[in-house]
Amino acid sequence: MSAYEALAPWYDAFTRDVPYEAYADFYEKLFRERGGQFRLLLDLCCGTGTLALIMAGRGYDMIAADASEEMLMEAREKAWARGGDCPLFICQRAGGLDLYGTVDAAYSSLDSLSYVPFEELEECFARLRNFIRPGGLFTFDLRTPEFLRGMDSSASVDETDGVLCLWRGRYDAGAGALRYGMDIFERVEGGLYERSNEEHTEYAHEFGAVKAALERHGFTDVRARPDGPMAGRDRIHIECVRGE
Repeated sequence: MSAYEALAPWYDAFTRDVPYEAYADFYEKLFRERGGQFRLLLDLCCGTGTLALIMAGRGYDMIAADASEEMLMEAREKAWARGGDCPLFICQRAGGLDLYGTVDAAYSSLDSLSYVPFEELEECFARLRNFIRPGGLFTFDLRTPEFLRGMDSSASVDETDGVLCLWRGRYDAGAGALRYGMDIFERVEGGLYERSNEEHTEYAHEFGAVKAALERHGFTDVRARPDGPMAGRDRIHIECVRGE
């Protein structure tokens, strides 16, 4: 099963500790530092749409893209229940991004681009060059290679109301990627559990290689930001500008 199919209905329950408001604050801080108008935004790899809805609630016009139909369905249901201005949700993978015009800024949160192989990451940057206006901002965060390598042979269990998730990681040095299987046990009628599983892969993107790729595709002033949410040894935030 592909990533974020079985997990989609439970994703929010398992990520209740994610500081989404801090991410929104951080992006607005970057906008203020850069000056200019940042009103139309792209949330790339938006997942279940929590951050896109927060940004919409702060007055931004939002386009939110994700490759998972299941995650987007969760996002749309959340948006309908919330009411008010709703982001435009589109089902597109990062390397296949195709918008109708340009946005003022794009962001990708929670190491979503770590899931993209390097060749497709290059294509993603090339497409973003077309769809972010000149002088516009692009920011995203990645898991560090050190973190991914350190997760080799790791395992964890997470449990919330009615569902249990078993996580097992294996680092593939040849591919430069952490592969982890997830077994999801959902309690069903009669006290039994229904099992589903899926596999995730996160790639160990080195900052130097990512910076060079961004610059090849017309992005300038590429910086690693130490002040982003959950930044540290495990995560790096990157900020850059779409060149003229």
